[in-house]
This record gives sequence, structure tokens and C-alpha cells, in this order.
Amino acid sequence: MTVCKEINKFSRSHERIADFFSLLAVALLFASVWATLQFHPVVIKWLQQNVLLHSLILVATLVAVVFLILGLLAIGSARFGDDSERCFRTFRGRRRGGSPLAVFNIWLNHMENVGKKHR
Repeated sequence: MTVCKEINKFSRSHERIADFFSLLAVALLFASVWATLQFHPVVIKWLQQNVLLHSLILVATLVAVVFLILGLLAIGSARFGDDSERCFRTFRGRRRGGSPLAVFNIWLNHMENVGKKHR
């Protein structure tokens, strides 16, 4: 069984834990916004000490926080899919290739269909 199927099965059988993961994602989002507003002068001074190294560390930290938020949201929302739904889908533009404008158009249609499906 794939990891995605196990997460779906776990989050469907333990909805309170899935709700907790969604709550953690929202709390992490607001905590990161608060920390940014609270400590930005300190971070700016820290960045000025060694711009190259510290900016790489800062960007890596921001990317890690974004992936953590998205991961927690994915675990929290895994209980809403159908049992027959595949786990890791890609939109057709990645498989077909083509011009960048065509890929963007296919991606936009894919996102609209995803939005309609979850309403």
C-alpha cells in the first residue's frame, strides 16, 4: 500500500487527528506571519552580517515552512477524497509538453476542474 493510501485511510478513520493537522497548518501559517512581523528588524541586521550565506539559510527556512504547511494541510484534507481516487495526479500539460502557453492553459483548466470537484 502506498503512503498516500495509508494517509487517506488513517485520516478517514481518525477525523479528529486530521482536524488537528489542519489546525496545526493554520497555526503555523499565522505563527510565521507573526514571527515575520515581530522579528524583521533582527533578521535584517542578521542578513547584513553575511548576505550570501544568511539569505540562503533564510530562503531554505521559508521553503521548509511552506512545505510543512502544505504537508499538514494535505494530511488534514486527505479524508475528503473518494476511495477510488488516485493519489498523485499530474495535469495533462506535464505529460504532453508543448508550448509554455498551452501548458499554462491546460493547468488552468485542471485547476478549475479541481475547484468544481471539491465544492
